[in-house]
Parts: sequence; C-alpha cells; structure tokens
Amino acid sequence: MSPALRIVLRPEGQRLAVAMTPPDPLPVAALMLGKPPEEVAVLLPRLFNLCGAAQGHAARLALGLKADAAPSRREILRDHLAKLCLIWPKLLGLTPQPLPDAWAEGGAALQAWLWGGAKPADLWHFLTSGQGVSPLLATLGHAFAPGEAVAVLPPLTDPMALTAQENSPAGRVADDPLMRQAEARFGRGPLWRALGRIVDLHHLALAPLAAEVPKPGLALVAAARGTYALSARAEAGMVTALARVTPTDHLLAPGGALALSLATLPAAKAGLAALVIDMLDPCVAVSVQELAHA
Repeated sequence: MSPALRIVLRPEGQRLAVAMTPPDPLPVAALMLGKPPEEVAVLLPRLFNLCGAAQGHAARLALGLKADAAPSRREILRDHLAKLCLIWPKLLGLTPQPLPDAWAEGGAALQAWLWGGAKPADLWHFLTSGQGVSPLLATLGHAFAPGEAVAVLPPLTDPMALTAQENSPAGRVADDPLMRQAEARFGRGPLWRALGRIVDLHHLALAPLAAEVPKPGLALVAAARGTYALSARAEAGMVTALARVTPTDHLLAPGGALALSLATLPAAKAGLAALVIDMLDPCVAVSVQELAHA
C-alpha cells in the first residue's frame, strides 16, 4: 500500500503530460463500524493530522450528537494564514510574514491586516497597493500568465459524489466581485486560488461558516481545503454505516482540479509544479517525478 500521491510529469511539446497514482484509501469506515456514535465522533478526528475539528464536527452532526458551533473556524484561519504568510511566500522566493496579531479572534483586526483598511472594490488597486498579502498575489500574477495552471470545474453540488467538482476555498467564494475580476483576467489559476483564501478569511473574520445537515445522517462542514462531507447511520447504539468524501477526493477525481491545473502548466514552467500542487493542497503526502523529453 502506498500512502503518497505519485505524480509523474513529462513534457509533450509546450505542455506537460500528467500521470497520477492516488494513494490507497484509508479503511476509515471499517475502523468505525460497530462502535458507539460518541466514540466514533471522538476517534475520527484523532486519525488525521489535518482538518480534525471539521471531521469530528461532521461526525457529531451526521450521528445526531450534540455539537459545538463552528469548532473548525480556528483550524481554517490557521491553515489559510500559514499558506499565505509562510509557505507560499517561501516557495515564491518572498520573505515570509509573521501571522497577524490576534489572528485566531478574527474580527476587525484580521480584516484590517488583510486589506490594509476596507475591503477594496478593485483587484488591480489591491495588487499594486503593497498592503497585507497583496505582494504575494502580485508575484503570482507575474509567475503565471492568464490561462496557465487553470482548472474550470462545475460547482460543488453533490458533495458525496466522487466526481470532479470545484471543492475549494476559492470555489466557496467564487461569486465574490474580487474573485470574478481575478477569474476574468487570469482564469481559475494560482492567483484566483490564493485570492480565494484571502476572501474566505474575510468571510471568516465576519462570522463562522455554517455547517449544513441537508438530510438526516448527512453533514457538510466547511474545512480549510473546501467542504467535508460525511454520511453515517447508527442502529441499536452502534454505528452501522459511515462514508466520508473530502476536498482531496474531489481534487484527485478523474478530470479534477489537480490534473487539469498541471496539464495547463507550460512545460517550461515545470519547476512551478510544486507550488501549483501546494496551492491545490491535497491532504496527503505527494511524490513528484519530472521526466525529460524522450
């Protein structure tokens, strides 16, 4: 069994041919079946280093247990800011930034840090303002031309279906005016996806993202990488069915965002593949192999 996602990139003319071998799925359901609902809700988030709060929250909602309001909010704030301040600047050769003061509280302080004041109406003014995280976006705008490393997918309408859907923070806020400006100019590429994290932070600073229970036994919970879906059923005090679909499942689906983004990255920019992958953010280890021209 392989715990890592294996990606092989091979130049074919001006573009990259992409071959992906997904990791073997974890036997999560098998580990949970036959256990009491409360035990499953406690155990499930302990199995994962990432998005544990979101997964535990989804389990509690799907199994009809008492649940706190939006426990994954801090988790999303932390992960978004780590990408924007530390990880992506380093991958682009920029100086990492310290996390803003009192970042976990959200509110006005986080909003002021994000925008340098009020949220701008014009993307181009923001890119050139030098405020907040705009240098990161400006650098992405120079690194990737319009149409490079893009993936245009249908919106997330069936979270439990293992099909290619736009299940990401950027997809969550795709209708925001700034997002529409970025998409019109650059397409749904790295700048659009980074801006999506910023706009998502803006929404989180105002209020937690609400979880949904569209029907009994199904929970949809906002997570750092998109929307986490979990369905579960309990009978006679024991969990008898459990299935989970994560943003990474949609990301790695045939024709999903990862394959499309790499396939639209020019072969001459194969060195940026690691950045593209990190921006799409699969929650598994990744092994990348670049092959030379035959």
